Amino acid sequence: MTSPTVITDADYKMRNWSDPNPESIQLGSDAHKEMFCSLLLETHNPYKPAVMDWPRLSDEELKRVASLPIWDIAVQTEGRASLRVATYAKTINDPTLRAALDMDAAEEKRHKEVLSRLAKFYNVTLAYEPHYTVPKNPEWAWMVTGYSECIDSFFAFGLFESAKRSGFFPIALTDTFEPVIQEEARHILFFVNWIAWYKYNLKIWQKPWFFIRILAVWVFLIWERVGIAKGLDKNEELRDANFAITGTEQIGVEIQLVDLLKICLSENKRRLSGYDQRLVRPRIVPFFVRIICNTISVTNRVKRKY
Repeated sequence: MTSPTVITDADYKMRNWSDPNPESIQLGSDAHKEMFCSLLLETHNPYKPAVMDWPRLSDEELKRVASLPIWDIAVQTEGRASLRVATYAKTINDPTLRAALDMDAAEEKRHKEVLSRLAKFYNVTLAYEPHYTVPKNPEWAWMVTGYSECIDSFFAFGLFESAKRSGFFPIALTDTFEPVIQEEARHILFFVNWIAWYKYNLKIWQKPWFFIRILAVWVFLIWERVGIAKGLDKNEELRDANFAITGTEQIGVEIQLVDLLKICLSENKRRLSGYDQRLVRPRIVPFFVRIICNTISVTNRVKRKY
């Protein structure tokens, strides 16, 4: 049994990290690459899913947990993510970057195991898990996974906090699951810094193509999340990529959209605040969410006025 002191120390190290070199860092430099790779490698929390202490729940709490439609999607998403990151890692010759990507892939695989063990412990029936196909274009698959996590993690931060505040999940369960949520913050920070580093090291003629590639990823992900990409899996069960955005209805939280978005913004900032401030932060999703919040606020003021 791991001692509480060891667990507390590992949790602190996972959330707080700064590079010992105090000098400014040029984006795209070797120092930048070493920094964002070290972030992931040095903040790894060595918890083991097999020995996680799942709390006993009441019948009502069990019913609420089992009723959520997220477990199948979550397990499969982590399974695909692990394979995609691991496949891209195999194409990398740089030992530091390769080690960080291998760590990322291993953590995604561990997330899948955590979710599977949670489902088993609480008798949640999971749908048939499909065979995951090795991506033919590793870099594209890595970018889709990275930007997808930037979207899903942003909203997951807010939904997780909303569920805690509402009491939908008992505190003991949210505390147990907390390390998984924080790991996603590390993953998206690593990814957006990889994007910045990779882009800076491209030749001038390569940069427009990379920009188009990024746009293509976002078009695909937006198309998926607005519901156009709903489909049937092998068990004829509907898959919906929108849960991260519409999840308040599923977890029984009565909250206005603008209030949920503000929680997402504050939680995103909080979860990333402990890491070296010289690292690039995710900007795209928070930027558009702030626009939505401001638009809703202005619209509401106009409605009240008239």
